[in-house]
Amino acid sequence: VQLQVSGGGLVQAGGSLRLSCAASGRTFSSYYVMGWFRQAPGKEREFVAAIRTTDGTTYHEPSVKGRFTISRDNAENTVYLQMASLKPEDTAIYYCVARRNTVLTTIPRLYDYWGQGTQVTVSS
Repeated sequence: VQLQVSGGGLVQAGGSLRLSCAASGRTFSSYYVMGWFRQAPGKEREFVAAIRTTDGTTYHEPSVKGRFTISRDNAENTVYLQMASLKPEDTAIYYCVARRNTVLTTIPRLYDYWGQGTQVTVSS
């Protein structure tokens, strides 16, 4: 089971980035919920967004709602996080996650699989 993350980088405030998470090792639909967390230096891991792969239902953390959008491509076994209007406070390592349960959750320990992190740095 692997979650391969790509798309991080350095961007100026107000800019955009798209993160990708490609899942392998299981049928994509077996990961009923996929999502993103982030962790800034010195801070706890924070929920960003999640999506139910079967019906596309999403939930976004309020601080990113309207700026970030999670989506999925079941044919490509990939989940995306489109980030716009980025702020310096969005700077963090972003992690892709997956769980074998249909309930959307913001609790890190309830996710079964974690991908490697990707650094997103937003300069002011």
